[in-house]
Amino acid sequence: MTETLLRTEGLTRHFRVGKLMSRQTLHAVDDVDLSIGRAEIVALVGESGSGKSTIARLLALAHQPTRGEIWFEGRPLSRLRGRRSRLAYSAAVPMVFQDPYSSLNPAYRVSHGILRGMKLHRGELSAAARRTELDRVLEAVGLTPAADTRNRFPFELSGGQRQRVGFAQALALRPKLIVADEPVSMLDVSIRIGVLNLMAELREQEGVSFLYITHDVASARYLADRVVVMYAGHLVEQGLTEDVLQHPKHPYTQLLVSAVPDPRAELGLADARDVGEPPKVVDPKPGCRFRQRCPLAIARCETETPELRELADGRRVACHVAE
Repeated sequence: MTETLLRTEGLTRHFRVGKLMSRQTLHAVDDVDLSIGRAEIVALVGESGSGKSTIARLLALAHQPTRGEIWFEGRPLSRLRGRRSRLAYSAAVPMVFQDPYSSLNPAYRVSHGILRGMKLHRGELSAAARRTELDRVLEAVGLTPAADTRNRFPFELSGGQRQRVGFAQALALRPKLIVADEPVSMLDVSIRIGVLNLMAELREQEGVSFLYITHDVASARYLADRVVVMYAGHLVEQGLTEDVLQHPKHPYTQLLVSAVPDPRAELGLADARDVGEPPKVVDPKPGCRFRQRCPLAIARCETETPELRELADGRRVACHVAE
């Protein structure tokens, strides 16, 4: 991996659920250790409800951690003080959302959101410089000619074009890491590959890192340098993309891979049929959260929560029977 750009240590986020006087706690994210290098694409993979979007919101400072720390360029975010420092971080780590239409104001032209972001985060630019940068980022994301796109309203664009505008809004802030939360899930299959290629091109041309959040194992394999697999608030496996998806060690990763037909993949289980649903992680008891669905569960899985440990090949897996 390249030089570490962002990392988390024991990142945890809990939510109170139920009625006003309820003491129940939803464990959305528990003890997550994650790292992203400079100019690296990391895919965070898992089912809906696994905690992926909560991690995105924690990195974007939309939620505050219950405990744990986020480090960016060697500095802890808990020490950010004042509006200026928070704006600087938000510009360095913007988000691209699942629904491209929700991130655009339908009452304004495409240029409005991009110029407004630059005015807020890049105050050193003159009005003329902002207009020049507007055209540059539109063309960088494949919306050419820029003069044709910048004056359109969101409803005049296709879904793929709107998602590219979302990337242009992020790129205009001179980001170092873009958190892309399911950016292709609402697009037609024929358009998805173009957006995935766009992220790869932005990494190569602009040096931007990506945290690519998805439930689609195939797109993670196509795009990412490393894959991190998440289940019920816990990280269960992480490593180089081909290592993890070609030879999955955790039973949950094996089930994910089994859902994507690939003659090259070695499943590792004689019969990888899913036998249950994700658990409700409200006041969870100790033990592996995947045990009810796991075909390889042992008695130890009922009482002891597995920790991420490094295997001989450098991969990290949270499983008592991974080997």
